[in-house]
Amino acid sequence: MPDINIMALVSGGGTNLQALLDAEKTGGLGPGKIVLVVSDRPGIYALERAKTAGIPTVTIEPDKTISCEERRHKLSAHILQLAETHRINLIVLAGFLSILKGEIIQQYSGRMINLHPALLPQFGGKGMYGEKVHRAVLDAGEQESGCTVHLVDAGTDTGPILLQRRVPVLQGDTPDSLADRIHKEEHIAIVQAVKMMAERL
Repeated sequence: MPDINIMALVSGGGTNLQALLDAEKTGGLGPGKIVLVVSDRPGIYALERAKTAGIPTVTIEPDKTISCEERRHKLSAHILQLAETHRINLIVLAGFLSILKGEIIQQYSGRMINLHPALLPQFGGKGMYGEKVHRAVLDAGEQESGCTVHLVDAGTDTGPILLQRRVPVLQGDTPDSLADRIHKEEHIAIVQAVKMMAERL
């Protein structure tokens, strides 16, 4: 089976990226092979993880001098160009905070996945990331939360769901304690989803 070239998009510490890198070493991604890691912010630890694994990295800082909409389109166009240059089959948003717009959504329809730290369709959409998601879950008095891997479409957190993993919300939970419990499931979910997609492609 030919390799499925994967590009991972990151914005932070890269624990989900590390889960993918570790899985790849043991064949856990099936034919999936991470060939490029792209960040939207410099100096983040995810880039160190990629370098340690010998994977090329590119940092594209969003252009703050233009409007939010233009910035998203410009960043997305740059990422699409990299994807085409590196013959990328699958794009994985592994804790990527920028919103993608424009042609990349069509070109990679059905070949781009995102990990969200809640059980979509609840607690998704604009501004719902990181601690904000976990705080919203607790404020709503939910009994459980978890994570979702979904295909990326033109909306925010609205694409078809591939898989979910659930955790209970415990008495006395804080956003941090809930996040810690979900992180462990995220690492499993992203590996399962990437393997599923790599085998499907």
